[in-house]
Amino acid sequence: MARYDVTMLVSETMPVYKNKVSKKPVFTKVSQIAQGASTNETDVHFNVHTGTHVDFPLHVKSGALSSRAFDITTFIRPVKVLDFMDVKDGISSSDLKTKNILKGDFVLLKTQNSAQEVFDFNFIYLKADGARYLADLGVSGVGIDGLGIERDQRGHPSHHTLMDNGIWIIEGLRLQAVKEGPYRMVALPLKLDDVDALPLTVILED
Repeated sequence: MARYDVTMLVSETMPVYKNKVSKKPVFTKVSQIAQGASTNETDVHFNVHTGTHVDFPLHVKSGALSSRAFDITTFIRPVKVLDFMDVKDGISSSDLKTKNILKGDFVLLKTQNSAQEVFDFNFIYLKADGARYLADLGVSGVGIDGLGIERDQRGHPSHHTLMDNGIWIIEGLRLQAVKEGPYRMVALPLKLDDVDALPLTVILED
């Protein structure tokens, strides 16, 4: 059995959404043995949407579901990796129709994003009609290797369409080394209370 770590490394130099300085993680050494302290300790400040993470409806709608009642075993389950490396802009319903996607599937969308080491303002995303197609099929979740599932779509229709239908969204996967096909996903979050996203560590097993 092969295992693939498809998680982004959190660091001060990692790519963040739109290269916003405010979204860059900050590591601060607050205790150092070299300076006379008895231990080394580090504070880390970062946005909960940093790197690989799951979005909650609270992200796009006030008063909506947050992380508070989240079952951390939710993402220990079968998934399908779908290869869209040939897509140049956004994944549409016509692209998705070329794949064997069934009701209840949790699909991970592999695109050119996985090959990028820096933030690309023209990253590949899931178009609104693609989100609607997946919602109508009744998938259980959608993951993508971009830092957002949509790119400057007014009103965040892809988020709303998926979330309004109870479909999970995972962003920031790294799928470059993973071939299209079925896998078992083991994805566990930080257990943070009442927030709009949770950072994930994601492993795929074939």
